[in-house]
Amino acid sequence: KLPLPSEEPQPEDPQTADFPSETPLAQVVLGELRVSHVTPSSVGLQWTVPKGSFDSFMLQYRDAQGQPQALPVDGGSRLVTVPGLSSSHRYRFHLYGLRGGKRIDRISTDVITDAAVPEELPLPSEEPIPEDHKPEQPETERPQTEADLEQAALGKLRVSSVTPNSVQLQWSVPKGSFDSFTLQYRDAKGQPQALAVDGGSRSVTVPGLSPSQRYRFHLYGLQGRKRIDHISTDIVTGEEEEDLPLPSMDSTSEASTTEAPPAEDLKSEHPRTEAPSVQAVMGELRVSSVTPNSVQLQWSVPKGSFDSFMLQYRDAQGQPQALPVDGRSRSVTVP
Repeated sequence: KLPLPSEEPQPEDPQTADFPSETPLAQVVLGELRVSHVTPSSVGLQWTVPKGSFDSFMLQYRDAQGQPQALPVDGGSRLVTVPGLSSSHRYRFHLYGLRGGKRIDRISTDVITDAAVPEELPLPSEEPIPEDHKPEQPETERPQTEADLEQAALGKLRVSSVTPNSVQLQWSVPKGSFDSFTLQYRDAKGQPQALAVDGGSRSVTVPGLSPSQRYRFHLYGLQGRKRIDHISTDIVTGEEEEDLPLPSMDSTSEASTTEAPPAEDLKSEHPRTEAPSVQAVMGELRVSSVTPNSVQLQWSVPKGSFDSFMLQYRDAQGQPQALPVDGRSRSVTVP
């Protein structure tokens, strides 16, 4: 019954809010919200912050059934992909910039998703474009970028984490740079899926997969809207372990004794890793944002560093879920 707050824009919070006077809220401004990627079931949005900085963002919209949806986004992000949309449907997206839990600025845009992809049409990613094939980049269109296009290259696409319902992929860019990436694959029902990734990223987590299922992932490096390079990999998701409780639901001592290697192995293989292991410490896990269908969590690493993180929980049906997170991240949104 309650309308989306985004449909009744709130005035900018007064400068008497709890922020230092030397950083007035008037200087914190959002740039234009634009569409970076559209598929039948997802939309990629990009924005800029020309002045100041925000603690976090909140993207709001109504789904195809008219129900309000809210997606929290980390304050350092400038791109978000909204999955689970309906084809050929008009959506109005509202992006709020937040500081201290207060909405400071707001930008909006309207997007119509693409028409559904016919079943008989294969994914373009299943017919990889040869690297030396350049009819899509006529010289008159991008006259000064040939050298850049030749230098932009993708490294190997590898798997950094696999669970029964998610996969984390990593890659490198040994030459040049890309404006963005697109990850393409077919879901367990054979439907094509596409996930837009920011050009500065080198990893992506693909959630919502099926256990013990083989997937073929194709990653494209884009400059503008042109595909410059392409890498692929095949992955089989893990088996669903319904009988095994989540380690997080056991005592800490049990989890550490079952998952850690024997002490003698540590001494023989890694004689000098005891000190770094002791120095790697996680801070408090806290909730930074809550909506009816998502939670954003944040944490700190006061000492040392970790290669990666694994967030585990049980869904509303009691099924164990696991979400791998990059080791440099300090926040994650659980949709």
